[in-house]
Amino acid sequence: MRLLTLSAALLATLSATAQNVPPEATPFKMTGNIYLPKKLPATPERVSSLKAPPGFTITKYAEGLDMPRMLAQAPNGDLYVTNRVKGTITLLRDANKDGKVDMTKQVAQKPNLHGLALKGNKLYISAIRELYVADVKADGTLGELKMLYKDLPDAGQHANRTMQFGPDGKLYLSVGSTCNACDEDNKENATLIQINTDGSGRTVYAHGLRNTIGFDWHPTTGQLFGMDHGIDWLGDEDQQEELNQIKQGAHYGWPSIIADGKHYPANKPKSGESYEQFDAKTVRPLLLYKAHSAPLGLVFNRAKQFPQEYQNDAFVTMHGSWNRAEPSGYKIVRVHFDQQGKPEKFEDFVTGWLVENNKSEFGRPCGLIQANDGSLLVSDDDNGVIYRVAYTKK
Repeated sequence: MRLLTLSAALLATLSATAQNVPPEATPFKMTGNIYLPKKLPATPERVSSLKAPPGFTITKYAEGLDMPRMLAQAPNGDLYVTNRVKGTITLLRDANKDGKVDMTKQVAQKPNLHGLALKGNKLYISAIRELYVADVKADGTLGELKMLYKDLPDAGQHANRTMQFGPDGKLYLSVGSTCNACDEDNKENATLIQINTDGSGRTVYAHGLRNTIGFDWHPTTGQLFGMDHGIDWLGDEDQQEELNQIKQGAHYGWPSIIADGKHYPANKPKSGESYEQFDAKTVRPLLLYKAHSAPLGLVFNRAKQFPQEYQNDAFVTMHGSWNRAEPSGYKIVRVHFDQQGKPEKFEDFVTGWLVENNKSEFGRPCGLIQANDGSLLVSDDDNGVIYRVAYTKK
């Protein structure tokens, strides 16, 4: 069992330069556990044991991909997937439309490529400090990766930039914090950035978002929602993950106000205001989810393939904890929205990657998109698999 309890002193040593550690006089204790379930192969028997609501099937769409992360699909079905460690983009194609990839081809490589967003025949790609755009050729390969920016904020703790195109046609780029909790020097860290497709008009859309990797717009209301990662080292049950409605110009509290309005003692408001004054200007999350589950992908259901009761609901991949005694996450959850477009609750959608009484796992759900046919495609960057979740009961 890989379980380790870290003392506040050790945490302070590990975090010395990246985090604001509270002084000894502060009645505040940093605490936490490190526990990673044992990794197992994604055998056919284990895949068949995955659980989803009646009528849904989970199959391997592709495998042997090392560490697949973010996904983007072209109108013709071509799927692009990044590997952040190797910095590659790979083209996957299901030529005979049988629900399984039969062609794999690397089409680009540069350091730290991660986020993907398609618009027309152009693929936008984010690294850490770079934002690229490339033409998509008729055969699915990419033209030269042309740089739009090379001065995005430094990476630090959260280097995985993600992107989506909004209903307004603009590109939205998530830039995480450099730390667990600190006062950032760069105003673009811990934000969501808005950019025109030609690279102009770069501006901060929302502040105080520690690491909002997954975000999407509600299909009918057009409102933007995102899942933000909670602060670590507050124990197994804090800080919970946040589902926010992200509004232009709003501040979501990090690092001073967390979750449902808690004051984080290590970081008083940088503005000099009291916690109460600062909190009055921030936006609270609409829902909270179990701490350390690590939400990565978020997508709304816009297709008709799933039953009507899933229309306009959202799905979130919970990558899985590494920093609590009992694992959380390692699943896909559904966020149920009411008819007015307000989120009501989380519920499990696909589970079963945690096995052997939560001591082992054979998958960590990561990137998430709704495919052209309405199914969900889900990357697992731990076992190199892309899963397809489809509704087959008619």
